[in-house]
Amino acid sequence: MIENGYRLLSYSDAPGGAPRAGVLAGDMVHDAASLLSADIRDAASVLGILRQWSEAHAQIHAALAAPRSGGKPLASVTLHAPILYPGTLFCAGANYWDHLAEMADIAERTTGKRPSMTKGAEPWFFLKTTAGSIIASGADVHLPPFSQQVDWEGELGVVIGRTTRNISEADAMQAVAGFVIVNDLSARDLMKREGTAFIYDWIGQKCFDDGAPMGPWLTPAAYIADPQNLAMKLSVNGVVKQDSNTSKMVHNIAEQVAYLSRHVTLQPGDVIATGSPAGVGLPRGEFLQAGDECVIEIEGCGVLRNKMVR
Repeated sequence: MIENGYRLLSYSDAPGGAPRAGVLAGDMVHDAASLLSADIRDAASVLGILRQWSEAHAQIHAALAAPRSGGKPLASVTLHAPILYPGTLFCAGANYWDHLAEMADIAERTTGKRPSMTKGAEPWFFLKTTAGSIIASGADVHLPPFSQQVDWEGELGVVIGRTTRNISEADAMQAVAGFVIVNDLSARDLMKREGTAFIYDWIGQKCFDDGAPMGPWLTPAAYIADPQNLAMKLSVNGVVKQDSNTSKMVHNIAEQVAYLSRHVTLQPGDVIATGSPAGVGLPRGEFLQAGDECVIEIEGCGVLRNKMVR
């Protein structure tokens, strides 16, 4: 019987086994296909389930409403990144008031001028690669050899659950299937490229193998009472670096979904990383090193844990 709802994940239960969609209820993982009818055409993958999210969620919730036997203990399976793989990973930039304040402190120290702390008319986004960059909780992050300044950024990821175009802010949350933790790793020493008209290098800084840890699972939106009031915390080797709340977003989730849907058709399984709060390494000159463990916890969404290696 579900108490705090189920979680949707990708798992394998044998060495080298192909990942498939699973449902976590309590501490037991059930094969998603066993809970779904034949009407759900691709119950073997989380992405397939998201393509029929309304029907699939209702069926899983109903199946778990009564006591259920079977399944495998969570500790006995291997978790993969929950969505293999999002069509697009959108990332909001400069979207927490406390993060804006710490970046303004840097600008003031280096230029003598403090940037304006006002809300822009619209949110701002960049894209991040998916299949090469997204890895699971528990997987090692291979730090890129071309960067010595890889920074952490803990973020709440919003997972789209239906094809969405030109949705209003008032209706935007209806497009959201659930939430996942994202670590938007950033190569800060590749932020800028001098000698070119295009100074900021968003590919170099943001897109590299293992650069987007995601997981450990997807928490359906039905089980998150208020996604704009979730405690979030990131630590490195047990030392807390980021300690904030999603209430500090500049542009809230609905604003972000509505904005993106005006520009592109959002697809089921797309993920929006909604920005990172204060406490990133750049202002302090702290960056991830081989052997470091980065742990992100967001209320209701589990814990994303990754070790850095060279």
